[in-house]
Amino acid sequence: MTLSNYRLHRWTGIALLTPLLAWCLTGLVFLIQPGYGAAYEALPVRSYPLTEVLTITPKENWLEYKVLRTIIGTHLLVRSETGWNNLNAITLAPFEADTQQRRTLISDAIALKTERYGRLLESDASPFRTSTGATISLQWDTLSLYQSGIDTKWIDRMYRVHYLQWTGIKLLDKVLGVFGLLLLIVISVTGVRLLLRANAAEQTKPRPLNATQR
Repeated sequence: MTLSNYRLHRWTGIALLTPLLAWCLTGLVFLIQPGYGAAYEALPVRSYPLTEVLTITPKENWLEYKVLRTIIGTHLLVRSETGWNNLNAITLAPFEADTQQRRTLISDAIALKTERYGRLLESDASPFRTSTGATISLQWDTLSLYQSGIDTKWIDRMYRVHYLQWTGIKLLDKVLGVFGLLLLIVISVTGVRLLLRANAAEQTKPRPLNATQR
């Protein structure tokens, strides 16, 4: 015995109820974007005016360079074909910094935004954590900071829910996504068939005679 269009349409709708509600709610958040500014704001390294006169002679393999003074020293950021390098602007040697110096650099960057970041917690490795639950990663070669707060993690979770990435297993999530799309096709087809059948039944239904036909 095969399922009728009505039963198939009904059970497909029940199966899609939770994914569709989750998709609608998360889509609404993506449209309004509450708190997106703080969740994905840039966190630049804090720079200071140069205190010494520097004479930089670019090398042939340098494609780009810039000088930046931070709380831990003066950096020469150089880009070559192999990528960026963080050099000491005075000696042109690689700029070496221990964990404490890197912590000082990050603490200085978040000092003006204590409401979001609070203070830096004790940590021996990147990513560094703050008292507000934010994590900060340092890309040393480019002196770039990347922050992620509790709000960022919630938005990322909603993104995964919106795109049916529920298990964290790439292959399984892809299978679930394809299965969800197949269910949408089934509910659409059965819905159209039910509509056409209802219209056909309405057209063949006997109509009462009016006064002129009696």
